[in-house]
Amino acid sequence: MDNMSILLVDDEPDLIWAVQRSLSFAGYEVLTAADGYEALSVARRHLPALIILDIVMPGLNGLEVCHQIRSDPLLANVPVIFLSKRSACTERILGLTEGGDDYLPKPFDIQELKARIVALLRRSRTAAAAIAGGQPGHEQQNNSILVVGGMQLNLRSRQVSVESRQVELTSAEFDLLYFLLNHAGCVFSSQELIQQVWHYPAETANSGLVRWHVKNLRAKIEKDPLHPVMLRTVAHQGYILDCAIHCSNNYPLTQSKRSEFSAGCIIETTRTKAASEKENN
Repeated sequence: MDNMSILLVDDEPDLIWAVQRSLSFAGYEVLTAADGYEALSVARRHLPALIILDIVMPGLNGLEVCHQIRSDPLLANVPVIFLSKRSACTERILGLTEGGDDYLPKPFDIQELKARIVALLRRSRTAAAAIAGGQPGHEQQNNSILVVGGMQLNLRSRQVSVESRQVELTSAEFDLLYFLLNHAGCVFSSQELIQQVWHYPAETANSGLVRWHVKNLRAKIEKDPLHPVMLRTVAHQGYILDCAIHCSNNYPLTQSKRSEFSAGCIIETTRTKAASEKENN
Protein backbone atom coordinates (compact mmCIF):
# COMPACT_ATOMS: atom_id res chain seq x y z
CA MET A 1 0.00 0.00 0.00
CA ASP A 2 1.28 3.47 -0.88
CA ASN A 3 2.40 5.71 1.95
CA MET A 4 -0.26 8.41 2.10
CA SER A 5 1.02 10.20 5.19
CA ILE A 6 1.78 13.92 5.05
CA LEU A 7 3.58 15.93 7.71
CA LEU A 8 2.16 19.44 8.07
CA VAL A 9 4.41 21.87 9.97
CA ASP A 10 3.17 25.33 10.93
CA ASP A 11 2.84 27.42 14.07
CA GLU A 12 -0.62 28.74 13.12
CA PRO A 13 -3.27 26.52 14.78
CA ASP A 14 -6.08 27.70 12.47
CA LEU A 15 -4.08 26.84 9.36
CA ILE A 16 -3.14 23.44 10.79
CA TRP A 17 -6.79 22.67 11.56
CA ALA A 18 -8.12 23.72 8.13
CA VAL A 19 -5.45 21.99 6.03
CA GLN A 20 -5.46 18.82 8.14
CA ARG A 21 -9.24 18.57 7.85
CA SER A 22 -9.22 19.06 4.07
CA LEU A 23 -6.37 16.62 3.40
CA SER A 24 -7.89 14.03 5.71
CA PHE A 25 -11.13 14.17 3.71
CA ALA A 26 -9.02 13.61 0.60
CA GLY A 27 -7.73 10.33 2.04
CA TYR A 28 -4.36 11.37 3.46
CA GLU A 29 -3.08 10.60 6.92
CA VAL A 30 -1.99 14.00 8.23
CA LEU A 31 0.67 14.30 10.91
CA THR A 32 1.21 17.74 12.44
CA ALA A 33 3.96 19.68 14.20
CA ALA A 34 4.00 23.23 15.53
CA ASP A 35 7.74 23.91 15.39
CA GLY A 36 10.93 22.71 13.76
CA TYR A 37 12.16 20.45 16.55
CA GLU A 38 8.84 18.64 16.75
CA ALA A 39 8.80 18.37 12.96
CA LEU A 40 12.14 16.53 12.86
CA SER A 41 11.05 14.21 15.65
CA VAL A 42 7.77 13.31 13.93
CA ALA A 43 9.44 12.94 10.52
CA ARG A 44 12.10 10.55 11.80
CA ARG A 45 9.53 8.51 13.70
CA HIS A 46 6.90 8.19 10.95
CA LEU A 47 8.83 8.74 7.66
CA PRO A 48 6.06 10.67 5.85
CA ALA A 49 5.61 10.58 2.08
CA LEU A 50 5.61 14.40 1.86
CA ILE A 51 6.28 17.37 4.13
CA ILE A 52 4.50 20.73 4.06
CA LEU A 53 6.80 23.12 5.88
CA ASP A 54 6.32 26.71 7.00
CA ILE A 55 9.50 28.79 6.75
CA VAL A 56 8.99 31.25 9.60
CA MET A 57 8.62 29.41 12.91
CA PRO A 58 9.96 29.95 16.43
CA GLY A 59 13.09 28.07 17.39
CA LEU A 60 14.24 25.98 14.46
CA ASN A 61 12.89 27.58 11.28
CA GLY A 62 11.75 25.76 8.14
CA LEU A 63 15.00 26.34 6.25
CA GLU A 64 17.03 24.70 9.01
CA VAL A 65 14.54 21.83 9.20
CA CYS A 66 14.81 21.23 5.46
CA HIS A 67 18.60 21.27 5.64
CA GLN A 68 18.52 18.53 8.28
CA ILE A 69 15.95 16.54 6.31
CA ARG A 70 18.16 16.58 3.22
CA SER A 71 21.11 15.42 5.36
CA ASP A 72 19.19 12.44 6.76
CA PRO A 73 19.45 9.33 4.52
CA LEU A 74 15.98 8.16 5.56
CA LEU A 75 14.36 11.50 4.68
CA ALA A 76 16.61 12.92 1.96
CA ASN A 77 14.22 12.11 -0.91
CA VAL A 78 10.97 13.14 0.78
CA PRO A 79 9.34 15.98 -1.22
CA VAL A 80 9.08 19.28 0.65
CA ILE A 81 6.56 22.04 -0.08
CA PHE A 82 7.44 25.33 1.61
CA LEU A 83 4.83 27.79 2.82
CA SER A 84 5.85 31.44 2.95
CA LYS A 85 4.39 34.90 3.11
CA ARG A 86 3.50 36.32 -0.29
CA SER A 87 5.98 39.21 0.01
CA ALA A 88 8.87 37.11 1.29
CA CYS A 89 10.65 36.48 -2.03
CA THR A 90 13.99 35.96 -0.30
CA GLU A 91 12.50 33.21 1.86
CA ARG A 92 11.23 31.34 -1.19
CA ILE A 93 14.62 31.56 -2.90
CA LEU A 94 16.38 30.24 0.19
CA GLY A 95 13.78 27.49 0.53
CA LEU A 96 14.47 26.14 -2.96
CA THR A 97 18.21 26.50 -2.42
CA GLU A 98 18.01 24.43 0.77
CA GLY A 99 16.33 21.59 -1.14
CA GLY A 100 12.64 22.45 -1.23
CA ASP A 101 10.71 21.01 -4.18
CA ASP A 102 8.00 23.65 -4.32
CA TYR A 103 6.56 26.60 -2.45
CA LEU A 104 3.16 28.17 -1.92
CA PRO A 105 2.71 31.78 -0.82
CA LYS A 106 0.28 32.46 2.01
CA PRO A 107 -2.64 32.69 1.74
CA PHE A 108 -3.13 29.81 -0.69
CA ASP A 109 -6.00 27.89 -2.26
CA ILE A 110 -6.41 24.42 -0.74
CA GLN A 111 -7.23 22.93 -4.17
CA GLU A 112 -3.95 24.22 -5.53
CA LEU A 113 -2.13 22.66 -2.59
CA LYS A 114 -3.84 19.32 -3.28
CA ALA A 115 -2.86 19.47 -6.96
CA ARG A 116 0.76 20.04 -6.07
CA ILE A 117 0.71 17.24 -3.52
CA VAL A 118 -0.63 14.82 -6.12
CA ALA A 119 2.07 15.85 -8.63
CA LEU A 120 4.94 15.54 -6.12
CA LEU A 121 3.77 12.19 -4.75
CA ARG A 122 3.38 10.80 -8.27
CA ARG A 123 6.91 11.87 -9.14
CA SER A 124 8.29 10.52 -5.87
CA ARG A 125 6.66 7.09 -6.38
CA THR A 126 7.99 6.84 -9.93
CA ALA A 127 11.50 7.73 -8.86
CA ALA A 128 11.41 5.21 -5.99
CA ALA A 129 10.21 2.47 -8.34
CA ALA A 130 13.01 3.25 -10.78
CA ILE A 131 15.65 3.04 -8.05
CA ALA A 132 14.15 -0.21 -6.71
CA GLY A 133 14.44 -1.74 -10.15
CA GLY A 134 18.15 -1.04 -10.35
CA GLN A 135 19.61 -3.54 -7.92
CA PRO A 136 23.42 -3.99 -7.93
CA GLY A 137 24.55 -6.65 -10.37
CA HIS A 138 21.59 -6.19 -12.70
CA GLU A 139 22.70 -6.87 -16.25
CA GLN A 140 21.35 -3.53 -17.50
CA GLN A 141 22.78 -1.42 -14.70
CA ASN A 142 25.39 0.25 -16.93
CA ASN A 143 22.71 1.14 -19.47
CA SER A 144 21.20 3.60 -17.03
CA ILE A 145 24.14 6.00 -17.18
CA LEU A 146 24.15 9.09 -19.36
CA VAL A 147 27.47 10.78 -20.08
CA VAL A 148 27.31 14.33 -21.40
CA GLY A 149 30.73 15.88 -21.79
CA GLY A 150 32.16 15.87 -18.28
CA MET A 151 28.77 15.25 -16.69
CA GLN A 152 27.48 11.80 -15.72
CA LEU A 153 23.98 10.88 -14.57
CA ASN A 154 23.16 7.56 -12.94
CA LEU A 155 19.44 7.24 -13.58
CA ARG A 156 18.90 4.42 -11.12
CA SER A 157 20.66 5.92 -8.12
CA ARG A 158 19.82 9.48 -9.27
CA GLN A 159 23.41 10.56 -8.64
CA VAL A 160 25.23 13.16 -10.72
CA SER A 161 28.92 13.94 -11.15
CA VAL A 162 30.51 16.85 -13.00
CA GLU A 163 34.18 16.54 -13.99
CA SER A 164 34.47 13.58 -11.56
CA ARG A 165 33.05 15.74 -8.77
CA GLN A 166 29.94 14.42 -7.04
CA VAL A 167 27.09 16.94 -7.22
CA GLU A 168 24.17 16.86 -4.81
CA LEU A 169 20.94 17.67 -6.65
CA THR A 170 17.50 17.91 -5.15
CA SER A 171 14.85 15.64 -6.60
CA ALA A 172 13.33 18.54 -8.51
CA GLU A 173 16.71 19.58 -9.94
CA PHE A 174 17.52 16.03 -11.05
CA ASP A 175 14.17 15.68 -12.82
CA LEU A 176 14.70 18.99 -14.60
CA LEU A 177 18.21 18.06 -15.73
CA TYR A 178 17.14 14.62 -16.92
CA PHE A 179 14.21 16.00 -18.88
CA LEU A 180 16.34 18.61 -20.61
CA LEU A 181 18.99 16.00 -21.44
CA ASN A 182 16.35 13.93 -23.17
CA HIS A 183 15.25 16.99 -25.13
CA ALA A 184 18.65 18.60 -25.74
CA GLY A 185 18.52 21.42 -28.24
CA CYS A 186 14.82 22.10 -27.64
CA VAL A 187 13.52 25.28 -26.05
CA PHE A 188 10.90 25.00 -23.31
CA SER A 189 8.96 27.78 -21.65
CA SER A 190 8.56 27.86 -17.88
CA GLN A 191 4.95 26.68 -18.11
CA GLU A 192 5.93 23.81 -20.40
CA LEU A 193 8.57 22.69 -17.92
CA ILE A 194 6.14 22.98 -15.01
CA GLN A 195 3.70 20.66 -16.77
CA GLN A 196 6.07 18.27 -18.51
CA VAL A 197 8.76 17.86 -15.85
CA TRP A 198 6.76 18.03 -12.64
CA HIS A 199 3.28 17.35 -14.08
CA TYR A 200 1.48 20.20 -12.41
CA PRO A 201 -1.92 21.01 -13.89
CA ALA A 202 -1.90 24.12 -16.09
CA GLU A 203 -1.66 27.44 -14.24
CA THR A 204 -1.22 25.85 -10.79
CA ALA A 205 2.45 26.72 -10.34
CA ASN A 206 4.33 29.98 -10.62
CA SER A 207 6.98 30.34 -13.32
CA GLY A 208 9.31 31.59 -10.61
CA LEU A 209 9.57 27.99 -9.43
CA VAL A 210 11.34 27.07 -12.68
CA ARG A 211 13.54 30.15 -12.57
CA TRP A 212 14.95 29.32 -9.15
CA HIS A 213 15.42 25.61 -9.88
CA VAL A 214 17.32 26.59 -13.04
CA LYS A 215 19.43 29.07 -11.06
CA ASN A 216 20.30 26.44 -8.45
CA LEU A 217 21.00 23.80 -11.09
CA ARG A 218 23.38 26.12 -12.94
CA ALA A 219 25.26 26.78 -9.73
CA LYS A 220 25.96 23.05 -9.48
CA ILE A 221 26.72 22.02 -13.09
CA GLU A 222 28.14 25.11 -14.80
CA LYS A 223 31.76 26.25 -14.44
CA ASP A 224 30.55 29.85 -14.44
CA PRO A 225 26.88 29.99 -13.38
CA LEU A 226 26.65 33.67 -14.31
CA HIS A 227 27.68 32.84 -17.89
CA PRO A 228 26.16 29.39 -18.52
CA VAL A 229 27.19 27.49 -21.64
CA MET A 230 24.97 24.40 -21.22
CA LEU A 231 21.73 25.42 -19.55
CA ARG A 232 20.99 28.67 -21.36
CA THR A 233 18.13 31.15 -21.39
CA VAL A 234 16.57 31.94 -24.76
CA ALA A 235 15.18 35.46 -24.53
CA HIS A 236 11.37 35.63 -24.39
CA GLN A 237 11.11 31.88 -25.08
CA GLY A 238 12.48 29.78 -22.24
CA TYR A 239 15.38 27.45 -21.52
CA ILE A 240 17.54 25.12 -23.59
CA LEU A 241 20.17 22.53 -22.75
CA ASP A 242 22.80 22.91 -25.43
CA CYS A 243 24.94 19.78 -25.46
CA ALA A 244 25.31 16.38 -27.15
CA ILE A 245 23.90 13.31 -25.40
CA HIS A 246 25.80 10.03 -25.29
CA CYS A 247 25.06 6.87 -23.41
CA SER A 248 27.57 5.02 -21.24
CA ASN A 249 28.99 2.99 -24.13
CA ASN A 250 29.59 6.20 -26.15
CA TYR A 251 26.94 5.41 -28.76
CA PRO A 252 24.55 8.31 -29.37
CA LEU A 253 20.97 7.88 -28.18
CA THR A 254 18.46 8.06 -31.01
CA GLN A 255 14.99 9.50 -30.55
CA SER A 256 13.44 6.05 -31.00
CA LYS A 257 15.51 4.73 -28.12
CA ARG A 258 14.39 7.35 -25.62
CA SER A 259 11.68 6.45 -23.17
CA GLU A 260 8.79 8.86 -22.98
CA PHE A 261 9.47 11.09 -20.01
CA SER A 262 6.94 11.07 -17.18
CA ALA A 263 7.07 12.17 -13.52
CA GLY A 264 10.24 11.20 -11.77
CA CYS A 265 13.11 9.18 -13.13
CA ILE A 266 12.28 6.96 -16.11
CA ILE A 267 15.09 4.56 -16.89
CA GLU A 268 16.61 5.27 -20.27
CA THR A 269 16.82 2.40 -22.77
CA THR A 270 20.25 2.56 -24.35
CA ARG A 271 21.33 0.47 -27.25
CA THR A 272 24.18 -1.99 -27.17
CA LYS A 273 27.00 -1.99 -29.67
CA ALA A 274 25.49 -4.99 -31.46
CA ALA A 275 22.13 -3.27 -31.79
CA SER A 276 23.82 -0.15 -33.09
CA GLU A 277 25.70 -2.06 -35.75
CA LYS A 278 22.53 -3.87 -36.79
CA GLU A 279 20.71 -0.56 -37.28
CA ASN A 280 23.53 0.74 -39.46
CA ASN A 281 23.49 -2.30 -41.79
